[in-house]
Amino acid sequence: MEVKPLEQSITIKAKLLNIDDETAQAFAQSMEKYKDACNFISQYVFDNNFELSQSKLNKALYHEIRDQFGLKSQMAQSAIRNVIARYKTVRTQLNQKPYRFDTGKKDSKGHAIWSQFSRDLDWLWKPIEFKNPQLDLQRSRDWSYLSSTQQLSLNTLQGRKKVLFVCQGFDQYLDADKWKFGSIKLLQSKQNWYVHISATTSLPEYSPEEAKHVVGIDRGLRFLAACYDETGKTLLYSGEKVLRTRRKYKKLRAELQSKGTKSAKRRLKRIGQRENRWMSDVNHRLTKTLIDHYGAKTIFALEDLTDVRFATEQTTKDRRYEMVSWAFYQFEQFLTYKANLNSSIVVKVPAKYTSQRCPKCGRIRKENRDHNLHLYVCDRCGYKSNDDRLAAMNIQLLGTLYRSGEEAPQFNKQASAE
Repeated sequence: MEVKPLEQSITIKAKLLNIDDETAQAFAQSMEKYKDACNFISQYVFDNNFELSQSKLNKALYHEIRDQFGLKSQMAQSAIRNVIARYKTVRTQLNQKPYRFDTGKKDSKGHAIWSQFSRDLDWLWKPIEFKNPQLDLQRSRDWSYLSSTQQLSLNTLQGRKKVLFVCQGFDQYLDADKWKFGSIKLLQSKQNWYVHISATTSLPEYSPEEAKHVVGIDRGLRFLAACYDETGKTLLYSGEKVLRTRRKYKKLRAELQSKGTKSAKRRLKRIGQRENRWMSDVNHRLTKTLIDHYGAKTIFALEDLTDVRFATEQTTKDRRYEMVSWAFYQFEQFLTYKANLNSSIVVKVPAKYTSQRCPKCGRIRKENRDHNLHLYVCDRCGYKSNDDRLAAMNIQLLGTLYRSGEEAPQFNKQASAE
């Protein structure tokens, strides 16, 4: 089974140096106008049945954006693309978190019967708001790299500004045969200025049959990642330290929320940003560890968590926040792009029955799993295992079936009962 060639995009982060007052003012004014234009476009999208066609939005808004906000041609086009991308991201996020409700009915065991349905952009009750000033510039037309002076040339409403920057390992991206630069995003944090540069590289054709390793990964918080490979080896990455840190953040937020003062709200925002940065760092370090450990030509199999709701009824009330709010999707994104750059791939397999199936005899029975003891005991063959490890074993099997050419491997409960 052949896989089409892929292109992998990454974001290069750099800090701008020695920004004088004139340049800072030009940056600030351009970013503010660009933000206002994005909010203007967002309102139009919201009022016009979430129209996300680049050509239609360009036809309806291009001249008005340029006249009203003074944006240059490419800046106006970039603002439209930015708004479209934001709405598409929100649409994906809504689709991944369906609305779930209690039907008021009970099953044969007296448990509440829940139902759910997917959400789309119609669930938004106001336009997406762009709060922070920013500026997106297109390669060549609005920004360029000056190799002779090792500067960035950035376009503003007041003309081009040449600035020095620092970025560890930037030289590797100057290989034009391998990397292609895209847009650049200008940002400010306190008194410092930064840019995020998008870069894309073409990946060689990759066939799953070439994989040397198949690794099943079960994601959670007791273990951030429970991994099982084709040799039968298990790696468990504990999440206890993460849980303790999250509880500290949760406690601090509760204290600040109870105060309700303006200063408390400002600090609450900073705490949230700090926690998000910390979560990203954890996911970055963990995914890098996995890539380095298993090496190239590896299939990393993950459960497809779309429409999956964690069983919080099995979790103590004070731990439910930690379980449902951890950035599992971000982990998947980080692992995917790092795997792609390392001649490996990430495949998503159905989550159904991965924690209920005996990997030895194939028996699928929900009652065989003890959530409190984190133990699975098969009532048919007697096999015992930690439930996180067991899930990783079943995910690894689905990944192995994918490598053998089965496009949509899954477990069948009826077949397991035969």
